[in-house]
Order: sequence, then C-alpha cells, then structure tokens
Amino acid sequence: MSDPTPVIDDLREESEEVDRLVAGASPEQWARETPAPGWTVAHQIAHLAWTDHSALLAVTDADGFRALAERALAAPRTFVDDGAEEYARSAPAALLARWREGRAALEKALRSAPPGARFPWYGPPMSAASMATARLMETWAHGLDVADALGVARPPTDRLRHVVWLGVRTRDFAYGAHGLTPPAGPFRVELTAPDGSLWAHGPEDAPQRVTGPALDFCLLVTQRAHRADLALTADGPDADRWLDIAQAFAGPPGGGRAPQGDAS
Repeated sequence: MSDPTPVIDDLREESEEVDRLVAGASPEQWARETPAPGWTVAHQIAHLAWTDHSALLAVTDADGFRALAERALAAPRTFVDDGAEEYARSAPAALLARWREGRAALEKALRSAPPGARFPWYGPPMSAASMATARLMETWAHGLDVADALGVARPPTDRLRHVVWLGVRTRDFAYGAHGLTPPAGPFRVELTAPDGSLWAHGPEDAPQRVTGPALDFCLLVTQRAHRADLALTADGPDADRWLDIAQAFAGPPGGGRAPQGDAS
C-alpha cells in the first residue's frame, strides 16, 4: 500500500458511481429513507461530503483537524449524525456540488502528499493510501444505502479488495473499540473475489481462520448486514469472536443491522 495511486484511482471510480445514482434524482428521491435509521439519501451524501472535508483537513491542516477531533471527542455518539444533519439541510443540487468539490480537493491533496507522510484521524494516524482506502470503504458502504433506497442493485467490483484490506487491518482496532484485548496471533482470511479468484491475508498456517465471499466480508466489516445473513465461516474461537465485533470504520462501535426477517 506504499503507492497510493491505485487506491486513489479506485476511490474516484467508486465516488463517480455513487454520484451517478443521485445526479438525476428528484427531490423526493433525495428525501427517501435509507436502511440507516433517520438518514435519508441526502444524509448519506451529506455524510460523505462532511467526512471528505474532515479528511481534507487531516491532510492539509493538522491543527484544524485536531480542533475538529476535539469536538468529536466531546460528543462521540452524536458528532457524525450532527455533521450529516448540518450538510443535509442544503438543497440537493448544492449538496451534490459540495460533495463533488470536496472530494476533488481531497483527491488532489492525497495525490500530492509527500511519500511516507502520515495524517491524524479519529482512529490511528493514516498514510495517504490508508486515507484513500478509508474513504473508498465509506463511499462504497454509504453508496449501498443510497442504492437500496433508490431500488438500484450495485454489483460488486474488484474495488472491494481495498475494503477487505482495511477490514483485515482494523481487526485489533475493533477489539479495542469494544474494550477487548486483541488476540496475540494473526488470522488467516481467505475470501472469494467477485471474479472468482482468491484474496488471502495472513499466514497460511494460522489456526484462526475466516473464509467466505469477499462481498459478505465487506458487508460485515462495514456493518451493512448481520452476520447471520452472511456466508462467512470462522474456524477458531478468536476468529468467531471477531466476526461478531468487526468494524472497518473509526469511532465507537456501531449498532449494525438486524438480521433479515427480524421485526424487532
């Protein structure tokens, strides 16, 4: 992940795909509820625009980002929702323009970042490649919510390899977010890519293993589907525990999604 160019290119493609979902949407469609409780399509795009702005501050204005992070620490449970709500008050055309402008500025900043630079974030500091990966993960995940609200199916692409990588890398963070001690040893993660090839992470002889479709793993670590609805297999108690708490996003643990058919 030392060269950020491939993931920045993929972030642009992912963003443009989500952009096309909403570019021609009516005001009524922008106001549709998404699977995230209380969030409309507008809130989803607003969150992407708001987080892109946060990332831009982290890359270009460390002091400005630290001030933002301090406000987040003061209200960790509401800060993200408040940001989305603020941006979502804009008219759809203005919100879309704001997102486009912000993500273009972030792309430019990431491409021009000095090699080896690391930037502050709500979790551990990140390189340009890791920052772009995190933005791609969120764009994909929130794009799924938008597509669901609009009744559009989004087929998985090779870009999911970045979400998989981030999901694997954030294993210990997920444990820490739940107040748990991470396992000492690495896990083996073997996932079937959308094209049928194998994406593998970790030593082949690791006793703790996770296997299944890459799409399902991405849905799990972004908390877009309940584990019970996914074809993921855990071998070993530590791997099994991880699948219950996995999250690839910074911040406190999310509430996740209820199993399909659960009326609660």
